[in-house]
Amino acid sequence: MSSNPAAFRRRNPLTGEWVLVSPHRNNRPWSGATEESSTTALPAYESNCPLCPGNARANDTVNPNYDGTFVFKNDFAALTSHEIEPVEASPLFQEQAAVGEARVICFSPEHNKTLPQLPVSQLLAVVETWKREYLELAKQYNCVQIFENKGEIMGCSQPHPHGQIWAHQHLATEVEKEELSQKAYFEEHNTSLLADYAAAESKDPSRVVCENDSWLAVVPFWAKWPFETLLLSKDGVADFTELNDTQSLDLATIIKELTTRYDNVFNTSFPYSMGWHNAPSNLEDKSHWVLHAHFYPPLLRSATIKKHMVGYEMLGESQRDLTPELAAKILREVSSTHYLESK
Repeated sequence: MSSNPAAFRRRNPLTGEWVLVSPHRNNRPWSGATEESSTTALPAYESNCPLCPGNARANDTVNPNYDGTFVFKNDFAALTSHEIEPVEASPLFQEQAAVGEARVICFSPEHNKTLPQLPVSQLLAVVETWKREYLELAKQYNCVQIFENKGEIMGCSQPHPHGQIWAHQHLATEVEKEELSQKAYFEEHNTSLLADYAAAESKDPSRVVCENDSWLAVVPFWAKWPFETLLLSKDGVADFTELNDTQSLDLATIIKELTTRYDNVFNTSFPYSMGWHNAPSNLEDKSHWVLHAHFYPPLLRSATIKKHMVGYEMLGESQRDLTPELAAKILREVSSTHYLESK
């Protein structure tokens, strides 16, 4: 990348969207200073938490005394099993049923442990749970969205470590964009867009955060969030059903490293929204797809200062000051040992 501080734009080939990069607005040197976390220390068990083992949830449902991962149907699901009678179709008023189901995955029985604080063996159990749930839901639904919202700043209502799965017949808007873009790229080049992208990033590691034999984590060339990352299968896996034991273990290992590096940037429990994009399950040919996860963290300069997508970002297009290359360098240079384990 040129050292010229002039503004420039970059295109996201997965969505067709552009992001404005303004490095001249970020000309203060990065000092590496960190702030102590403002988060209150949590207990391993919280009697009022609806996700802790043995506690009551909505409708007098009681959690089992689970000791690993725990999955249940979301008590306040955004999707329902019954269909509506759509309005009469017209160019201005279009409506369709959103039939599906939603589940919650508790990653650990411990109320105060986030993903980077779990040992690899427990993270592997999370990966295996994702695989099992995806396999079951993909038999019925075209789009299975596995995701995690971490931290109050991301609207997470419960600090207990957990994620969600929303499954439905329709393709979610972001998945549909990626399906169309990847398919068009494959038809033109006879290769996978994300496979080509992963190979190119590995050759020039300026945006690489970490990698192992099966997975690559980069700050994407087109990133819009300050420390956004893209976690890619290096083996061309299209969805969770194709992961073998080695790839699953490698995934657990790199998730621990990536999320640990996040926490170590500001010595805080780094908030983010993370989600997996699998190939739609109704595709006859998945050659154009690569399984990947997006991490969208909002923090910008400290544990308490976030990037707001407002004004121009809402009315024009996404904009960032910190270049993806600098963000990747910061993430690469922090320790891969969690800061709480270093004390």
